Amino acid sequence: MQTEKVVDHIVNWLKDYASNAGVKGFVIGISGGIDSAVTSTLCAKTNLPLLCLEMPIHQATYQVNRALNHIDWLKTNFTNITMTQVNLTPVFDNLVAALPPVKNEEDRFMSLANTRARLRMTSLYYFAALNNYLVAGTGNKVEDFGVGFYTKYGDGGVDLSPIADLLKTQVYEIAEHLGIIQEIIDAAPTDGLWGDDRTDEDQIGASYPELEWAMKMDNNGKKAEDFSGRKQEVFKIYKRFNTANKHKMLPIPICKIPTNLI
Repeated sequence: MQTEKVVDHIVNWLKDYASNAGVKGFVIGISGGIDSAVTSTLCAKTNLPLLCLEMPIHQATYQVNRALNHIDWLKTNFTNITMTQVNLTPVFDNLVAALPPVKNEEDRFMSLANTRARLRMTSLYYFAALNNYLVAGTGNKVEDFGVGFYTKYGDGGVDLSPIADLLKTQVYEIAEHLGIIQEIIDAAPTDGLWGDDRTDEDQIGASYPELEWAMKMDNNGKKAEDFSGRKQEVFKIYKRFNTANKHKMLPIPICKIPTNLI
């Protein structure tokens, strides 16, 4: 990959998009992960105003610290950065308290994890409307178009996606080029929605390099029976997520009414 040229291309694309949309800048949620670190840095390089939001919901301290350290790094290297911390923990807790109880709390763990992401999306759009900014998405190609590993109308609810055509390994390559702080580069990828130490690989069952391989094989028309051992296992994992999450990747289905009925 011609990393420097890719960076320049994305930065110019961001500037052109903002200019054509008639907006002043960008707002982005900073999680302490590699994707938001790279995306925010690319937005910062446009020299347009960038508002970084840190929005903990029962967040592990080390995740919050990584996010704050990255924002400090941005402020040191760029003059167009502002930041706001929005503690969404009491909002989340009050919402949970208002919802009907369930017999088994584990039955709604996934629903509540996605609710966290949707609360953050709501907050991002509040500040976007307030400042005439665009919400910058942080999803990469494997997450957005491979396994659909994001929350619909949560972290998937954005105005534009600067790194969605980059594989996760390419995002790391850009991070190295941009000089992203080492603790973020070294951190295991996690969606941070569970309040514990589980990583993306723990949840999916495969690493991002493995998923990138499976995505390539699927695009080449391969089937699970073309492989054996770990490769077959990874391919099946990829296909399971890809199939189950197809509704996130395709346009919202519309029930077309026959003209003779209207």
